[in-house]
Amino acid sequence: MHEGAAVARDRFVAQREEARWVEVVSKGAQDWWVLVGQARADPEQQGTAGEEDKRSPDGDEAEREGEDADDDMPEPVPEKDDEVFYNVSFPTYLGAQFDASTTNFSYLVPAPAESKSSKPVELTLSFLSPITPTSTLRQSIPASYLTVHVKGGFNVNIYIDINGQWVSGNRASRIVWEMAERQLGDTDKGLKTWKIRRETELLLSEQRDQAEWGTLHFTAPSDLQHEAGTSGLIRPRFARTGTLQNEIDDDFRGIMDEEPIFAFAKTFHLNSSTSTSDSVMFSFALIQNPVTQFASARGLTLMRPLWASWFSSVEALLDFHYLDYNSAATLATNYSAQLAIDAYKSGSDDYVDVVALTARQVLGATVFSGTPDDPILFMKEISSNGNFQTIDVIFPSFPFFLYTNPRWLAYLLEPLIEHTLSGQYPNKYAMHDLGSHFPNATGHADGRDEYMPVEECGNILIMGLAIVNSLNYDTGAAAGSVWSDLGSASFDHNPATSAFSLGKIETRDGLFGLDDSWGGSTKGLKQAQKWVNKSYRLWKQWTSYLIEFSLRPHKQLSTDDFAGPLELQTNLALKGILGIKAMSQIAETIDNKADAKYYKNISDTYISKWKEYSISRDGSHAKLAYHWYGSWTILYNLYADTLLCFHLEGTDSSSSSPDRNPSDRDNNNQKPLNPSSNHHHHHPPSTNKKGFVPHPIYAMQSKWYAAVLQTYGLPLDSRHLYTKSDWEFFAAAVTSASTRAEILQSVAKWVNETSTDRPLTDLYETESGGWPGAHFMARPVTGGHFAFLTLDRACGGEARRGLRFLDDGEEELEDDAEVGL
Repeated sequence: MHEGAAVARDRFVAQREEARWVEVVSKGAQDWWVLVGQARADPEQQGTAGEEDKRSPDGDEAEREGEDADDDMPEPVPEKDDEVFYNVSFPTYLGAQFDASTTNFSYLVPAPAESKSSKPVELTLSFLSPITPTSTLRQSIPASYLTVHVKGGFNVNIYIDINGQWVSGNRASRIVWEMAERQLGDTDKGLKTWKIRRETELLLSEQRDQAEWGTLHFTAPSDLQHEAGTSGLIRPRFARTGTLQNEIDDDFRGIMDEEPIFAFAKTFHLNSSTSTSDSVMFSFALIQNPVTQFASARGLTLMRPLWASWFSSVEALLDFHYLDYNSAATLATNYSAQLAIDAYKSGSDDYVDVVALTARQVLGATVFSGTPDDPILFMKEISSNGNFQTIDVIFPSFPFFLYTNPRWLAYLLEPLIEHTLSGQYPNKYAMHDLGSHFPNATGHADGRDEYMPVEECGNILIMGLAIVNSLNYDTGAAAGSVWSDLGSASFDHNPATSAFSLGKIETRDGLFGLDDSWGGSTKGLKQAQKWVNKSYRLWKQWTSYLIEFSLRPHKQLSTDDFAGPLELQTNLALKGILGIKAMSQIAETIDNKADAKYYKNISDTYISKWKEYSISRDGSHAKLAYHWYGSWTILYNLYADTLLCFHLEGTDSSSSSPDRNPSDRDNNNQKPLNPSSNHHHHHPPSTNKKGFVPHPIYAMQSKWYAAVLQTYGLPLDSRHLYTKSDWEFFAAAVTSASTRAEILQSVAKWVNETSTDRPLTDLYETESGGWPGAHFMARPVTGGHFAFLTLDRACGGEARRGLRFLDDGEEELEDDAEVGL
């Protein structure tokens, strides 16, 4: 790996939600400490350890007396006033490694001077938040693992604590806590769990983007020492003695009122003659029930977590999660390994890092709810304004879901469809969001949600067809997701259940809790028809709006609302036209030939007019708005033309694009309803047009992007130098290989050279690399970084091959008749 990629890894690691470490002792936004120490063999032998090994985290000299405990003896708990000789050690940080589910921080703990082993102990802190595309059951569990691995030849004690900032964004909130112990299933082992929550929970409320309800469960093996109390007392005492007292301070108080902390400690007895290894695992789970409230078809409903359908109690869930570590790690490793392989083929080492870091950020904004018969996935628009189930936030994230598990994308659209079908939203266009702030999906009965009518109608129609297409494949190699064809192919005919229900949880290769297959030749068309028929009138309603308003959009916002409203937006109009085109193929899915013909003719007519309006006079680029000469824009909505296989029309690969109704292929040869004969330059309509959006427009934009690329990326449009990383990846995915590489390298340069330690942002300045005013971070829209990966498997693998003309030089911009200049 080249140096830039290595730097990218380190900087990205610093942005991860788990990465709150400074050396091994740390304080962060959600406070926790990990402390490492060494028991001394002989109080008379002080040795010659460096000064850094003699100080506690507060910088005070530490008494270091005591002796190693016998390996076979239980750990003693000294009385509070006992003199124990102990050494707090400041380790050497070796670096970090990560993939899509795991982040490992490695250290070397120096040996005490009198130790029989002169070699340092190797210490690794391994965080696992598993992404399991074949197991929605596991993905619905709101819990993660931390495993501490040690290897060496002298005894080491480790200490870890958390504080109340995990359960409230208000440092003055009063919290309560308790310790619970229980046997672990049928084993002879047990668990002990700290349970921390607000004294007065604010149900379905947030402060500073943080939930104010729910209980944090911090779990460890029952043989560990524990203690709850004031941080200023417990931490220094552990630094002196290396032990906890197994006591609980029951003086409930505010989070920062004599800061109460909740600690575990573990002694690793390592063999001094041979290097031995050991480990201990902790788990963290934030349990909320309800998770949201939702204005569903039956009215305002408190929504239970999806995991509650499979586990009878919180304890049953926590036990399963703790015992399931090996299975979860196996599934997560499979996903991470496949992701790395695919990302490397699509981009570079830098791209491997980008998508690995993006994956957890996307899922971190979601929560699974509903029931196995009707699953739902809720999403929060983090940091920008907290909107609930925002369609134009789901849209940029949807490449991640298509690549990882397309059923999760369907679960994201389901509450929007249900709510609108129930008549609770009065407008004829698609709603912007389900609620002004997560976790309250109370809708907009007054119809006064943020006004993005063309944007949201186009978005949801494009995503709707993407879901339909993902169901339509014959072999696993042709599936849109590597994991789609795993599992049984049985189809649930029950009209009362979702087309994508989870009623058949499977066991395969000894692993329980796996999904059945998604789509395929046996059931894919049946699933698609069941899903589309249920809401077909809604798809038609949204398309009717686009027919009336998308070709020449009036003054309104696009998804880039921070840029303000604008009339006649070129990129917005393209999205609307692609939405109409998508509807023609959605209609084909249910064999509605009349509708399919109608919408296809309109979309063909509109795309012909769009070409006239949108291209600059010199034919070098697309304008930001039809009437704004001298302007330019990223045509990131061109990505949908390729993803939905429209670019294959009129090419040798057109027969490979998904057919909703294979018997109706002659529809592909229909002529536009009323093709324009009044072009600006009076060129006759082309008879050999390739692609719905003609291929020369792709080539034109690819060359333009290379010309306007800045130090840290591709600006969004000519008004500003800021950009959005999701749209950069959408745009780059449909450019030539050389332009794509330049864009990716500029984004990697931004990551390497900027100083922010925040979670990944999607909005930044392409020259300074800084914030453009708005501080977006941790938003799920970064799922757009998966645009390359999703395109590689789209259209049965033909989508990427259908863009070869960009590198082969088959299409020349001089063909004015084709471009429509």
